[in-house]
Amino acid sequence: MRPVNSQSSPPPGIPPTDAAADAPVDAAAKAPAFVAELRDAVTLRAFGLVLGGLLVQLAFVVSYVGAFHSPTPHRIPVAVAAPQQASAKIVAQLNALDGDPVEATAAAGAAAARQWVLTRKADAAFLFNATGTKDTLLVASAGGPSVSQTATQIAQKIEAAQKRQITVTDIRSPNAGDGRGMTSFYLVLGWVIGGYLTATIMGMAAGSRPANRHRTLIRLAVLVPYALVSGIAGAVIVGPVFDALGGHFWALSGLGALIVLASAATALALQTLLGLLGTGVVILLFVVLGNPSSGGVYPAPLLPSFWSAIGQALPPGAGTTLVRNTVYFSGNATTSALWVLGAYAAGGALLAWSASWWRERGHADA
Repeated sequence: MRPVNSQSSPPPGIPPTDAAADAPVDAAAKAPAFVAELRDAVTLRAFGLVLGGLLVQLAFVVSYVGAFHSPTPHRIPVAVAAPQQASAKIVAQLNALDGDPVEATAAAGAAAARQWVLTRKADAAFLFNATGTKDTLLVASAGGPSVSQTATQIAQKIEAAQKRQITVTDIRSPNAGDGRGMTSFYLVLGWVIGGYLTATIMGMAAGSRPANRHRTLIRLAVLVPYALVSGIAGAVIVGPVFDALGGHFWALSGLGALIVLASAATALALQTLLGLLGTGVVILLFVVLGNPSSGGVYPAPLLPSFWSAIGQALPPGAGTTLVRNTVYFSGNATTSALWVLGAYAAGGALLAWSASWWRERGHADA
């Protein structure tokens, strides 16, 4: 019986093949195809987008860690109520503390000092007892629990050094459903994100092209009812649903509409003017810089100088102040925030229209 030869020749008429010789040819043929596919996939634009995403990611980390890694009190506004002969001395001692943790100002009396706290002219009020050794510190934790706690710690340390005692009274605490007073921040955060996301989605829709003045006006017109619905929906969630910020339904609805419109109009303007880069600028302003500086987690007196300076000039900070002071402090100290948000809404709409007009002229010239 003849053994089977695994290397037997092929049947007549079929040319012999060499698998070993074919393998390198296949690999050599596939390599240039893969390189060409790689070059086609990784374009300069794609590389730029990935690099931009990395930079935004790093900026996000730097901004949040930079703002929150070491909260330090700096010039916390404090009203001092004391007899005239002692008031100037106490104010001078407080303002001479190392690191300037507080900014003390003499008030006409205990009632005036209390009013300063409730109208947001001061974050705390020190009431000096001239006939005993027990003083009082008034705080309003609804305006930011971290500031109230820091002011309490500073007062306790000073009083202990003077062999005195201090009683802390919270004259305006957050609602029971508001926890640590963070609902205002989260509500505004949702409104701001919803505004610029909607503007971005509308910009990506087929009906938004070409980005001429007529289509820009149509998009702005659509954003108005969207903002109204968003404001009402947010007020329903924090009011009837969770009872976190109850009792101010229509005021919150109006404020929410303004905040959403400010965010959306600004996003529309930057995206019309800068294209895809405009979306990155919006995220940088509203999320990377705006959220940590807003005062929602740590109010301005506890933030580093850069974040403290920019916070109230951006929609998240202005919105948080506006909602918080409307709900808890009878609308006091809200004028600046209203102007800021109104400027973003009106300025964003005007810039969007102007940018679309400029693009029209560019296309006509071309």
